[in-house]
Amino acid sequence: MKKLLLNKYFYVGFGFLLWMIFADQESLIVQYKLSNDIKTLEKQKKFYLEEIEKNQNSLNILNNDTTSLEKFARENYYMKKDNEEVFVVIEEKE
Repeated sequence: MKKLLLNKYFYVGFGFLLWMIFADQESLIVQYKLSNDIKTLEKQKKFYLEEIEKNQNSLNILNNDTTSLEKFARENYYMKKDNEEVFVVIEEKE
């Protein structure tokens, strides 16, 4: 143990190790944070790709099916035909 503490290579190696863990621009801490950021971004990418696919399917259905388009317009934009009346019922929360 005494030989290890008197060895200059031990101090240089230990200093290098500390430098690589904490102080360097490419330190292990920075690499860990970047890895977590990449994982988060990949999850977001997967979510948005799934949302794009859902929206494309919905758009395809609305473009090709007039009854679905009419239902969508009635439910979301409260559209009606000329000879109809629309009543919107809002339930009060207690």
